[in-house]
Amino acid sequence: MKYVCALVLTLVYYTTAFGQYSDSVHYYAKLASTGTLNTTQDGRSYLLNNSFKVGVSKKNLSLNGSGGWIYGEQDGGVTNNDLSTALDFSLLRNVRQIYYWGLATYDKSVSLKINDRFQGGAGIAYNVIDRKKAYLSLSDGILFENSDLFLQDTIRDVYHTFRNSFRLMYKFVINDLVVIDGTHFLQNSLSLGSDFNIRSTSNLSFLLRKWLSITATLTYNKLNRTNRENLLFSYGLTFEKYF
Repeated sequence: MKYVCALVLTLVYYTTAFGQYSDSVHYYAKLASTGTLNTTQDGRSYLLNNSFKVGVSKKNLSLNGSGGWIYGEQDGGVTNNDLSTALDFSLLRNVRQIYYWGLATYDKSVSLKINDRFQGGAGIAYNVIDRKKAYLSLSDGILFENSDLFLQDTIRDVYHTFRNSFRLMYKFVINDLVVIDGTHFLQNSLSLGSDFNIRSTSNLSFLLRKWLSITATLTYNKLNRTNRENLLFSYGLTFEKYF
């Protein structure tokens, strides 16, 4: 919990600093609430997938905070109670296709058997495409990870490692009606080849207004160290605003 508080306080501090010392600050906010419900004579299941992202930017520097909570039950048993938070910044160079990034994240997950996990690090990214309606970025860097996992229900695995973190991120807007975007990570441990993480989120949105859309989300996570993975499909509303 202390990592969550630290991420939130850092975001508030930098947002305030940007607002006090600049007249050309741009803000961004996004809120998505999706879910599924299935009820039959044999049982009942449901899944809620809520996420948010806020950002502030000025000239060559941007700061973003994001978080998500996934909760699911099946026949009265909890299948998902997954919390994730992240704080990242980007620093553009004179060559706008290349920028530096820093990242700090905190996770808890019932489905992946993560009791606590913190990651922090930095790297470099390259914008392959950077236009108003088309964006594609590749990045790579090094993260330090400190984790407390459950290998089995009663066996704890507390360890730390350095990981190479590769990311693919994209967003495409089609005819101002359809938006396809996604973020995908592959994180390999530098000390153990069989220890890797995969995180993948893909969204398909149909715009009702500039700030409102119907969104279908496909999320996949794999934690090879615990031999756990999940695949989630949900749909609902997304609110997005630039100001």
